[in-house]
Amino acid sequence: MIGAIHQCCVGQKNPALALSHTHSLFLTQKKKHSPQIQQHHKIFTMTEVISLMDIDDDSNKPNNKGKNVVVPGESKATPWVEKYRPQSLADVAAHRDIVDTIDRLTSENRLPHLLLYGPPGTGKTSTILAVARKLYGAQYHNMILELNASDDRGIDVVRQQIQDFASTQSFSFGAKASVKLILLDEADAMTKDAQFALRRVIEKYTRNTRFALICNHVNKIIPALQSRCTRFRFAPLDSFHVTERLKHVIEAEKLDVPETGLAALVRLSNGDMRKALNILQSTHMASQQITEEAVYLCTGNPLPKDIEQISYWLLNESFTESFKRISEMKTRKGLALVDIVREVTMFVFKIKMPSDIRVQLINDMADMSMYRLSLACNDRLQLGSLIASFTRARSALVAAAN
Repeated sequence: MIGAIHQCCVGQKNPALALSHTHSLFLTQKKKHSPQIQQHHKIFTMTEVISLMDIDDDSNKPNNKGKNVVVPGESKATPWVEKYRPQSLADVAAHRDIVDTIDRLTSENRLPHLLLYGPPGTGKTSTILAVARKLYGAQYHNMILELNASDDRGIDVVRQQIQDFASTQSFSFGAKASVKLILLDEADAMTKDAQFALRRVIEKYTRNTRFALICNHVNKIIPALQSRCTRFRFAPLDSFHVTERLKHVIEAEKLDVPETGLAALVRLSNGDMRKALNILQSTHMASQQITEEAVYLCTGNPLPKDIEQISYWLLNESFTESFKRISEMKTRKGLALVDIVREVTMFVFKIKMPSDIRVQLINDMADMSMYRLSLACNDRLQLGSLIASFTRARSALVAAAN
C-alpha cells in the first residue's frame, strides 16, 4: 500500500491534490490493514495540514503587528511638564521650608505619614516622588505604590490593593530604608467609606509602610485621617520662582521669548507651574517667537489693552454704544464673556472709586461669573447685565461728585 501511495504522490503535479488523493486512499484502505497504517494515517493527515498552510502562506506579507515600533520624534512629543519634572528635592522650584523639613526627616529615617495639600501645579506630587527616589534609589518602582485616588477611590481599593501592598514585608536590597511608601494622589476624591477604611490600615501597617496623601481641598479629607498625618500646605508659586523655572526651560529648549512674553506667561499661570509650562509649549508649537500677543491668542484670553478699552466703554459710553462695541469685539476676537468679566473685575481693583460703589460692582460681577455664566445663561443677556451694573455705578459716581 505504501508503494501505491508513493505512485499517487509522484503522479500528481499539484502537491495539494496529491495529499488529497493520499488521504482518500487511506480512508478506503483503513479497515483492511494493520493498526500501524492508522498511525501512518495520522502522520499524513498532519503533513497535509502543514503542507496546505505552507502553500497558502505569503512570506512577503509583513509580520509586524505594531509592537516594538519606534515612532520617529517620540522624544520631542514628550510634554514639558513631565520632561522637566524635578528629579530631586534640590530641583523643586519653591517652598524651601517645606522641602528642607521633609529632606531632614528623610535623611534621619524619621519620615511620618504626610498630607500635602494646596492648589494644582505647586509641586506636591513632584516633592513626594523626589522623596521616594532619595529613599529607594534604583529600587524606586518596587518600594512605592502610586494610586490616583480620583480613578481608584472605592473601598475595595483600600481593602485589596493598598492592604495587600502594605501587609507584605519588604526587603531593601541596597535601598536606604526598608519602609515602603503608598502615594494616594488626589485623595480628596476618595469616598468617605474608603477614607474611614483607610484609618485602620494606616495604624495597622505603620511599622513597615508610610502613607502620603495629596489633595487640593483639605476640607474633603476626614479629620481622622488628617490627625494621623503631618500636614504641609503648598501655596501658589510666586512670580520669582515661576520666572526662574521658565527661564531654565527656555534656555534648555532654545526658545525665542522676549521679556513681555515671559511676563504674560507668569501672569496667566497664576502660580501654577504646570499651567505655565503647558502654555509655553502650546504657544511654541503655534508661533516661533513667543510674544505677549502670541501667548494671549494661544490661550484665548483677552489682551490687557482690550480689557482697558472695554473698561473705558463701560465707564464712559452709553448703554447702547457699549453693548454694540463690546459685542463687535467679542465676535471679531472670539472672546468669552466669562474671561471678560474676570479681567474687568481685576481692573476694577486698580481704578479709584468710592468703596461702596466698588463693592457693589464686584458683587454684581461675582454673581454673574459664579452663577449665571456657569449655568450656561445667554451671553447677550449677561452682557446687558454687566453694562447695566456699570451704568448704575456711573450714576452713583456722578451723584457723589455733585
